[in-house]
Amino acid sequence: MAQAMAVTDKQAEELAAVQAEALAWVRRLTSGEATTADAAALRRWCARSPVHAAAFSEARQFWDAFGPAGRSLLDDERAAADRARSTTAGRRIGRRALIGGALAASAAGMMVVRPPLGLWPSVFELRADYRTGTGEQRHVTVADGVTVQMNTRTSMSVTAGSTQARSVELIAGEASFNLAQPAAQAGGDGLFHVVAAGGRTTTRGATFDVRVNGSTVCVTCLADGVRVEQGAQAVTLSPRQQVVYDANGLRPVAAIDPVVVAAWQQGLIICNMQPLADVIDELNRYRAGRIVLLNAQVGRLPVNGRFRIDRPDEAIAQIEQAFGVHRRSLPGGVVLLS
Repeated sequence: MAQAMAVTDKQAEELAAVQAEALAWVRRLTSGEATTADAAALRRWCARSPVHAAAFSEARQFWDAFGPAGRSLLDDERAAADRARSTTAGRRIGRRALIGGALAASAAGMMVVRPPLGLWPSVFELRADYRTGTGEQRHVTVADGVTVQMNTRTSMSVTAGSTQARSVELIAGEASFNLAQPAAQAGGDGLFHVVAAGGRTTTRGATFDVRVNGSTVCVTCLADGVRVEQGAQAVTLSPRQQVVYDANGLRPVAAIDPVVVAAWQQGLIICNMQPLADVIDELNRYRAGRIVLLNAQVGRLPVNGRFRIDRPDEAIAQIEQAFGVHRRSLPGGVVLLS
């Protein structure tokens, strides 16, 4: 047992060192001072191992989460360094520490609003009225005759100011709504609304699924009918129909297999010729840590099969055998497939 713990600690130290180096590379490349020699050195660094390549890819996405605030503070840091040249060494250290602390605070703020890679809930999710954790599902009643089954990593709030709780906001994740009691008995106009990422789904009595993936929303009608609005566009869905929308508007309505779409409610992921990369994205919703596929070509291969969502690691083993990929497990639930 002691030997196993020592190996784990060593792996954790090695991974932390590689992640720190990856962030240093991103800072160098975004500083405006990088050279062609730096680019060549980075390519050699990434080629050292799959861990290095994955660390740089994640560090780059992490840095994107800083946004303009982080870059602005870096500019402030350079200006402060110029002004501090005539001060004592002790004061220079103090100013660098102050600016560095401000940058860290800004980074922390951005990560709270938009966590890198979605590894933890955002501040908006944490403030939700209803939440589920990784791998958790939950049934709630949000109004008379309106029951909701929430999938993993889902956050939902009763919309502020809504009368008789006939409107909710799906902040993140996926939920299935069942209106067993239509319209008039609820009072008012009898309509029920689900707001998600700037769009609205409305019905008087239906069974439907709404899934939020960042700024993209997918609405699936399973029984009766729903109206989906985004901006000036609107569409009415019948059973077995699905529409996706984002800030650019509604996409074309598509026919779906309700057994596949609603499989999560039975504890399953059903794959019908889905690309392996998409299957891995789905598995990542149900487990702590992250599965990283390093071979894009393998990621395009189709997958048929069923996986238990409460046993995602069994799915990883099946993928390893079926596609001949090599698995490397790292601390924190990180699994590299190459």
